[in-house]
Amino acid sequence: MMVRIKISLDLERHALARARAASLGISLAEYVRRLIDRDVAERPDETDRSVVFDLGTSEGTDVATQRALMIGKATGAGKRRAGMP
Repeated sequence: MMVRIKISLDLERHALARARAASLGISLAEYVRRLIDRDVAERPDETDRSVVFDLGTSEGTDVATQRALMIGKATGAGKRRAGMP
């Protein structure tokens, strides 16, 4: 069963999409279906959390157990300030 949809494209995108579909020898509708099929097929079943959160490398640290030390380093705590004991 097919479902009819309506999309809006600016004139330039419409012309480019029609030209690409023509170069492939297919209709604009088939071109859009193929784009959707390809996009859906590229989605992994399980999301890589590093992509979502972009946390980078932890360099072997354990924030849960070393948080006070890490916060101290980040804020400069523990360094003597001028005029303070």
